[in-house]
Amino acid sequence: METDLTASRGDRLFQVLIYTVLTIIMLVTLYPLLYILSASFSNPMAIIQGKVWLWPVDFTLDAYRKVFQNSDILIGYRNSLLYLVVGTSVNILMTTMGAYALSRKDLRGRHVLTLIFTFTLLFNGGLVPTYLVYKNALGLYNNLWVMVIPSAISVWNMIIMRTYFQNSIPMELQEAAFIDGCGNIRTLTTIVLPLSKPIIAVMALYYGVAHWNSYFTALIYLHDTWRFPLQLVIRQILILEDVQAMAGGEGESIVEQLVLIEGMRYAVIVVSSIPMLLLYPIVQKHFVKGVMVGAVKG
Repeated sequence: METDLTASRGDRLFQVLIYTVLTIIMLVTLYPLLYILSASFSNPMAIIQGKVWLWPVDFTLDAYRKVFQNSDILIGYRNSLLYLVVGTSVNILMTTMGAYALSRKDLRGRHVLTLIFTFTLLFNGGLVPTYLVYKNALGLYNNLWVMVIPSAISVWNMIIMRTYFQNSIPMELQEAAFIDGCGNIRTLTTIVLPLSKPIIAVMALYYGVAHWNSYFTALIYLHDTWRFPLQLVIRQILILEDVQAMAGGEGESIVEQLVLIEGMRYAVIVVSSIPMLLLYPIVQKHFVKGVMVGAVKG
């Protein structure tokens, strides 16, 4: 009896410790996000003076007005959404086809193919050879498809999806479909995909976030500003505002511009994060299941 009481007391103490640590981690994670949101609605001078801690100080929308006065923001939003939708659709299509093929035990040489795919995870040609291939051989320089085709498939994500197909979808279902006269394409579309919503949701989130945050590819390969994604447009706006502030007008106007830029830095973070914040709740219910089942076995 005394042993059980001691064990029970120890379990409660352990639970209190766990909840305390998790609460601290949650606060440490949430505070920077709340600070950025509050700072974006605060008077920039209050940010510089360190008065913003948790809630907005001297509430204002000047930073957001300044950001959206530039029409390039809307163009960047349009381009980023285009790259996200088209790119993610191509990613899901290519990843699903590759993963299904590698999950089939009757595919000859699938282990060799997996080894070749894995090799590309470890080695690549480097930036300069890749640039020359994209520009001269593929004609992708200053082309919208440069944001889609080179990243059409992630080998790591394909391996995760292949593992999901192998572990979560009984092979007997696929064999029964073949007995009923289905081919590989019909088996994939009518049997495998309807049972793969969790992993497809995870892949859509992975690829979607990658496309939305992508800026380096656009920085290297895109020349026309009307093709730029949102991340690159925001970068240009902040650089332009810095230059104008350093080179512009009277001393007072320079100070005012520098102060406003401080608020704009936080406003553009909020503006660029909204689509991903809206996307995550949609796929959240599938996220944990898809990741755990797809990562059980390599």
